[in-house]
Amino acid sequence: MAGMAGTTAGHDHHTCVERALDRAARVCALNGSRLTAVRRRVLREVWRSHDAVKAYDILARLGDARRKAKPPTVYRALQFLLAEGLVHRLESLNAFIGCPAPTRRHEGQFLICAGCGLVQEIHAPGVAAAVQDAAQRAGFAVARQMVEVLGRCPRCA
Repeated sequence: MAGMAGTTAGHDHHTCVERALDRAARVCALNGSRLTAVRRRVLREVWRSHDAVKAYDILARLGDARRKAKPPTVYRALQFLLAEGLVHRLESLNAFIGCPAPTRRHEGQFLICAGCGLVQEIHAPGVAAAVQDAAQRAGFAVARQMVEVLGRCPRCA
């Protein structure tokens, strides 16, 4: 699925992106926040593929001859999208990925392909619980949990 712009191996990425944008609009409406045109454009760029994307790559894609996007604009939009649970920040890559199940709070576990860059969010409640339990035994108060697993996807293995 990495780098897709259309339909590949049974995945209609255009529909995938449109569904993500529709979910985002519903989440924002429920939260009483606004998915402005700029925020929507940034989110569309994050969802452009299933690879993680860096803020400066988004900035470069948003620029046009008439008006150049500015870094603070992109960073503010990304902060908003993070706060709304619409994207995740992958610390190891310093990049962003769209959240297929947006909520304000959930633990993220990610499989990151070292070969093609594909990122897949998985939900493993047992992993989150194990980390929480171990942290609690150590007297550590967990503020946020993010597990990133580097390896190879089936196509690259």
